[in-house]
Amino acid sequence: MPPRGNSEQTSRARLSSVIKSARDTMRKDAGLNGDLDRLPQLSWLLFLRAFDAMEANREVWDDDFRPAIIEKYRWRAWAGNPFLTGDDLLTFVNDELLPHLRGLKADRPGDPRNVLSALFKDIRNQMMSGYLLRDLLDGLQKIDFTSSDDIHTMAFLYESILKEVRDAAGDSGEFYTPRPVIRFMVEQSFLRLGESILDPACGTGGFLVEALENLQGGTGSTHERQQLWRNLRGIEKKPLPYLLCMMNLILHGVESPSVIRDNALTRMLDEQGQKVHVILTNPPFGGEEENSVAARFPTAVRTKETAWLFLHSVLTKLRPGGRCAIVLPNGVLFGDGAGTAIKEKLLRECDLHTIVRLPQGIFAPYTQIPANLLFFDKTGPTKEVWFYQIDPPEGRKNYSKTKPLRYEEFADCAAWWGGTDRASRTTTNHAWSVPISDIIRAGYNLDLSNPTVSNDLAHRPPAELLADLLTTERGILNLLESLQRDLKVGK
Repeated sequence: MPPRGNSEQTSRARLSSVIKSARDTMRKDAGLNGDLDRLPQLSWLLFLRAFDAMEANREVWDDDFRPAIIEKYRWRAWAGNPFLTGDDLLTFVNDELLPHLRGLKADRPGDPRNVLSALFKDIRNQMMSGYLLRDLLDGLQKIDFTSSDDIHTMAFLYESILKEVRDAAGDSGEFYTPRPVIRFMVEQSFLRLGESILDPACGTGGFLVEALENLQGGTGSTHERQQLWRNLRGIEKKPLPYLLCMMNLILHGVESPSVIRDNALTRMLDEQGQKVHVILTNPPFGGEEENSVAARFPTAVRTKETAWLFLHSVLTKLRPGGRCAIVLPNGVLFGDGAGTAIKEKLLRECDLHTIVRLPQGIFAPYTQIPANLLFFDKTGPTKEVWFYQIDPPEGRKNYSKTKPLRYEEFADCAAWWGGTDRASRTTTNHAWSVPISDIIRAGYNLDLSNPTVSNDLAHRPPAELLADLLTTERGILNLLESLQRDLKVGK
């Protein structure tokens, strides 16, 4: 029997060839333009292939098994039929298969039929050639989703494809959390089995997959694994990231992901009685919510700035004793108006124990907006806030797609952290603490720089100065808009 390492290398080489062939096939089709078209097409087909394999496995060991999809529409029946091709295949997929999947419904929460109907609500087959679609299906048949080697390798390959589509999406205004940031936030949240973990802006599932990998080594039974899957919860508003998130989790072994496609802000307002232990998230920032959403928030915290509304929603969604790690832009730290009320609520109800100030350009080249990681526990009022400044490696001035942030750059901060009780923290050239009285006296401004480092403008890069200026201008604009709204209502 060959060593496992050789088996994995063989599996990776074979599956890399399968995926390359699949992408080459899709490039020939006139209906697909670029990876932002090709990846969704590949993803929903892979989903059905993986789902069919999971159902085949359940048929073996589950005496009460009932297929979620009737025989005619199961992958093995149509995708496995080499004689169904050309226009007949397109007609079947477009007029029968996809409408059937969208129409599935069940009364029992968590039923796979509800997952399928939600997932395929906005899915459309974009391939125009039924013959190329047949070639694609035949290639995907070569992936063995009952093999642990194939599943592990497919997850690895899918992550690499996701990175490519994230890069492409970034060019159109969307950008995703770098994997080193996700890993650091998950590790410093000290997750425990049995806790409910939510990402209300889950995108393609980076935080959920990292939490899964962080915890699944402690699961010893099928029941514990299934409980972990149920405890990993996500909400995503846009159909493409939702599809990619579902596929990402399935390829990482989660049979029925607890991910909902919805506006997280309204969803969390509607489910205020359903609290969670942990929230890990990077909410969208720099955008605005529609008026009908903002109007549902209390008057004192009403704003259209998405990041502010997410922070307020997180505070109400956490259960007592719960904790959160969240990515927020600098503008949230010093924002006024509704922002002051939200920060006052944060510091009154939670222990904001740590703010990690990230280097400039973490999300480059998509945005130069400076970002921070906020860690807080819903255990009572803040007494002091620790700040930790992470600087770029020596000689590095900025980050890019070819020179991204590395996980090793968080090593010193992780060593300084001090475990779950944070008892061993000390002031260093990178770390300092500020008592709550000083923060209140400063009007709840949390945009505090390292007091041990000179802020000499002459030695700061022009791009950094421009980014800070834009952030300040946005903060001023938000304040002026808030004052204008107050004047309109006669305040």
